[in-house]
Amino acid sequence: MKNSDSENLCKEPTYKAFYTSYAQGAKNFALYKCGDEAQALDLTQEAFVKIWQNCADIDLSKAKTYLFTTINNLFLNAVKHQKVMLNFEKNNTKKDRSFQDPEYILEEKEFKAQLSRAIANLTEAQREVFLMNRIDGKKYREIAETLDLSVKAVEKRMSQALASLREQIPNI
Repeated sequence: MKNSDSENLCKEPTYKAFYTSYAQGAKNFALYKCGDEAQALDLTQEAFVKIWQNCADIDLSKAKTYLFTTINNLFLNAVKHQKVMLNFEKNNTKKDRSFQDPEYILEEKEFKAQLSRAIANLTEAQREVFLMNRIDGKKYREIAETLDLSVKAVEKRMSQALASLREQIPNI
């Protein structure tokens, strides 16, 4: 995105260009933080709303940093609430066999829920590396460049993430 003193983030064309330039990257960043597509979209949209609401106070040259910092802060604010919800769900999940679906459908649903919880329970560093590799299909070298880490650090995080998933989900 071109940056000059004559551009103002409060001007709709400038804001639209900013949004177009950074929306996908911001959503991916939020996804790596939280591990949940819907929450990532919510965090991204909320961050862009905050930028629009505060556009007069944000220097266009610092808007990208403001965007990613806002997403990170929104994520951190949501973490405690999310953990409470996950703990409640873990402690109160009961098998309901009152409906007539085949057992394999139930097992598949339970596995998906268990996998989602296991990914959410990974550390932020492990989750970022795991999702960038498994969802985005990035190679360790690409992940290392993106996160400004060594390839060895990426390998270690991925190894820890896989070990954690194996502990939380038996027989995978």
